[in-house]
Amino acid sequence: MTHVTYKIVRHDSGWAYTANGTFSEPFPSRDAALKAAKRAAQEQRTPGETHVIEYEDENGVWRTETASGSDRPDTDVKG
Repeated sequence: MTHVTYKIVRHDSGWAYTANGTFSEPFPSRDAALKAAKRAAQEQRTPGETHVIEYEDENGVWRTETASGSDRPDTDVKG
């Protein structure tokens, strides 16, 4: 199972959360960023629907896969 950690950081003259190298929008306070990170982490764990997805990989090859709606990562938030 995949694990995603959301971290609270200073960003763009405010606060944000980051996961896997991607930043959220900035928040005016650390508390607001923490609440948003907790909400995002919960949503990430929520099962969804199974879909067939298509994407282009780093070599320019198009791939087709089935994305299982029950294959959700484990998440946590670090402040």
